[in-house]
Formats: sequence, C-alpha cells, structure tokens
Amino acid sequence: MPTTTNTDKAPPKSNVGRRTFLFGSAGTAAAGAMVALENANPLTAFASDAATAARNALAPTGTVITPGDSRYLDMMTGNNVRFVAKPDYVRLIGSPKDAEAAVRTAVAAGKKVSVRSGGHCFADFVCNPEVEVILDLSTMTDVYYDQKMRAFAVEPGARLLNVYEKLFKGWGVTIPGGICYSVGAGGHIAGGGYGLLTRAHGLVVDHLYAVEVVTVDEHKKVSTHIATRESKGALRDLWWAHTGGGGGNFGIVTKYWFRSPGAIGTNPADLLVKAPSRVLVSALSFPWEQVDETAFRKLMTNWNTWHERYSGPGTPESNLSSLFNLNHRAHGSLGMFTQIDADAPDAAGVLHRFIAAITDGVDVSSEPMTAPSGELPALPDFYETQQISWMQATRTVGTNNPTITNPTSRGAHKSAYFKKGFTSQQLRVMWKQMTRTDFTNPDTMMVVFSFGGQVNAVAEDATANAQRDTIFKICLQTFWQDEKDDAFYLGWERETFEGLFPNTGGVPVPGDQMDGCYINYPDVDMADPKRNRSGVPWSTLYYKGNYPRLQRAKQEWDPTNYFTHSLGVQLPARKDGNR
Repeated sequence: MPTTTNTDKAPPKSNVGRRTFLFGSAGTAAAGAMVALENANPLTAFASDAATAARNALAPTGTVITPGDSRYLDMMTGNNVRFVAKPDYVRLIGSPKDAEAAVRTAVAAGKKVSVRSGGHCFADFVCNPEVEVILDLSTMTDVYYDQKMRAFAVEPGARLLNVYEKLFKGWGVTIPGGICYSVGAGGHIAGGGYGLLTRAHGLVVDHLYAVEVVTVDEHKKVSTHIATRESKGALRDLWWAHTGGGGGNFGIVTKYWFRSPGAIGTNPADLLVKAPSRVLVSALSFPWEQVDETAFRKLMTNWNTWHERYSGPGTPESNLSSLFNLNHRAHGSLGMFTQIDADAPDAAGVLHRFIAAITDGVDVSSEPMTAPSGELPALPDFYETQQISWMQATRTVGTNNPTITNPTSRGAHKSAYFKKGFTSQQLRVMWKQMTRTDFTNPDTMMVVFSFGGQVNAVAEDATANAQRDTIFKICLQTFWQDEKDDAFYLGWERETFEGLFPNTGGVPVPGDQMDGCYINYPDVDMADPKRNRSGVPWSTLYYKGNYPRLQRAKQEWDPTNYFTHSLGVQLPARKDGNR
C-alpha cells in the first residue's frame, strides 16, 4: 500500500467551525498556487473603449517563453500536476490581434496547440505530451462595460473573484458563477459555469450575449469573429457552441460579453443580474466520530427529499443554494454550507426550514456529545446563521481554501448530475468508501451541490449545456502528492464512482435518475471502454442530444480539427465513414 496522508495515524479529529469546515478541504477547486488579487478599483471598470484600446496597445504582445526561460517551468503544468507538457514554447497573448498572430505562426509551423486561461482544467486538455505550443491568455484580464455592445465585456484571463469585484463595485451586478476565486473566466464560461446564485439566476451562459473567437478555416486562414445571441446561421451556432460546449474546441475565445435575456435600456446596472446586497449564510459541521451509517443515510435522504421537492424555478426556495461536503472520515467532519439572498421573499424562513428539513430526525446540538443509544448521533459542532454582505461572503467562500495554496497536488475528479436523489445502494457505496480505514487521506470528498431552480426553466437545446432537469450534481475528488501513489488513489476514485452506477456500466447514463456529467469537470475515463462499460459514448454523457449540433459548429468553424484535446468535440462522420 502506498504512502498516504496520515497513514500511520488515526483519522484526525476536527474542531471544525463556521468557516474551516468548508475551507479545510479542497472544495471544488483543483490544487494550485495562490495568486495576488487584482486591484478592484471600480474606476478601472468604467474604462472607455479608447482606454481599453490604449491598454491593449501597451499590453505585452508576442511574448514567447521557451525552455531556457526562468518562467518556463511554471508554464508546463496547471493546477493539477498529474498533467505536464513540454512545449516548444508558451505564447502569452495580450489582445485579439495578438491571438491571431500567435495562431498563424503555430499553424504555419504545423504545431499542435492547446489553450489556457486560468489553468484549472481537471484533465489533460492543456498539458499533455503531444502539445507543442501552449497559447496562454492569463494576461488578458480586463472587465468593463462596452457601450457599443450594450453589454459587459470579460476577457478570458480574468479570475472569477476579480470579475465579481469589478462588476459589483462598478454597477452592482454580477454573473452566477463559481466559488473558486482563481478559476479563469475563459474555460469556466465556455463549459457552462455555475455557483451559489445559479438556482436563483441560472447558469453563467444563460446571460452570455456575445463571444469573440479566433478561428482557423479549411484553408488554414486565421480570422476573428464576433457571434451574438441575435446572430443567424453559422454565427449563431458559434455563439451557441460557447454556451456549454467546453473550452478548446472551436478556436480561441478572446472576449465574452454579458447581458441578461430581456434586459432593456442603456443603464448598465439594468442589463445584468442584480447582485445581492446581503446574504444569510449557515455552516453546519458534523463530526465523523458521532456519525453512524443510520445518521449518514438520514441526512442524505433528507437532502434528496428537499431537492426533489424544490427543483423548479420561481419559488422562494429557488433563491437558496447549498453544498454538502461529504469529506472522507479522515478529514474529521462532514460540512454543509448554505446561502440565500437576505432580501429574497421569506429568506430567513426558507433558510430555517431548509436546515430543519436536512437535519430532521438527526439529533442536532451546538455542543458535541454522545447521543443516547438508539438515537441518531450526528451532532454539528456549529449551528448559527449570520447575515453578511454578499461580496464579503463571496470573498470568504472563494479565498479561504488551503488546498489551492498548494501548488504540488495531484488530483482526480469525477462528476454526475442527479435528476432524483441517491438510491439506497448509492448511499451504501458512499458510506463504505468514505469510512474505509485503509484509506486515510483527509483531502478526499464528494461535494454535493444544489442545482435546479432557474436552471430548469431553460430548454435543453437553448444552450449547449443540456442538463436542464436536475436537482443536484456531485464532484468526487481526491488529492495527493506523490506520482508513485497514482494507482492507489485513482483506484479508490474509480471504485467509488463506478460503484455508484453498477447497472449502467459504471457511469451516470442519462435516464430517470441520472443526467450525465459536467464538461467543466472533465474525466477521460468516460471515453475509456474499460471504465465506461455502458456502451454510451462519452459525448452523450456530457452533451446528450446537443452533441450533433456541436459537431456541426465544429465542421463550420474548425473544419481541420486544429483545436482539439482528449475529450474534444469531433468532426461529424462523412458518408464514407471518415471524419
């Protein structure tokens, strides 16, 4: 058995409280280096088109980082160091014109390229041995209101917290994006994007108005195109492909624009989701030493029931979102973080009833104690609701995550959408795998995230993101340090995930209960017949019935398959069977 964290010790006990229960584990972010936050001066966000052009003119262009450069080592991998590239060079891109020039150079030289914004890709899309050039957009970080487009522009290298800061401080608006502060906007948006405001306001891409993309045609001509929600024909398909079709498939995105559907007028503050002023937050921590299988099943059954009951849009409950960190026993505790807009209808009542519903039948106390025989001994060591500003909550959830300060972690991630709650068999597997005594890594968890609400108000084919009838999604993940332990940790991850779906070949085939996987949590096992034994292709798991349209967009905008990766959208088959 390989060396794992705390292998020679009993699982660590936890004094987990309101904040640390969530942030003492990996959350839903891959491990990566902490970066300094940008200055979020709102005056910067009010930049005019001329000022933006001036900044682009001053931005570094044509910067090439080769193996002899001191920066090269940091560019070889992303936040998951399982995946490493040794490219001929990394090209930093500072503007759309710069992106065109970079692609032309790579195309002319016949170089295999990959595209990176924030570096949080869970799979090998960016960093793998075949990549010869990494096109890096991390220096393109501008966020501003574009008066001509009557929409908010976001460049692909902008980190999510910086996007939230600039939109909120400048105009009091936001997008319903993810909680990990350092994720780059580029890949997050292209894959769909979701977060704690999603049940109330839908996916990030439900507010995507336009996209600017550098593409390569059948004659290897490189050009830039702007496609909007109002475009027709092929341009409409290009916009649509970026509403959940995943990054690195059709070209290089150099800019996104956001304007909510139906927004009217010219006042920027009226054109996008109004950010909450304040939120009510609750954090419950359940010490593992006081949780038996009966209590675990009761908590999860309660979770199932609430989310099945309130899966639709337009109710007071759709303003509430929660994530349950089912940490491995070695972590010391389970944790549930919940947030609701404090100004939403009956916010306090909704939150109170939610907590009561999830903990119903479970003995809850603010002080850990041993429950009498026969009672459910799941006793949170914290039970409190606080009202804080939305931006404060966003910063707290987004930045207090110690795992993302560790730049040397290796990780494995798997995802699934649920249309109905966990079955008894699935709960049996979850309990067994999360309490195994031969597996003692505290940085292991299944994150169960509330879904549905406004997401389910949108038709499956309205965006490329097809999962529009779900109640929650999971991300199963574990992190470790040494390459020699890969087989052990990947074995645990696969055994756990595949054990959840024994009747559908080890994967969440869309059907009555399951609804496939999330492309922003990519997993190449879904394309491996040894791991996906369902006979259902990986493309159906991620895109369902929307895949043929994505293939048509691929044919139109990347007919030579220049932009591709291990789960890349494939060109449609020709009549002769070739692609």
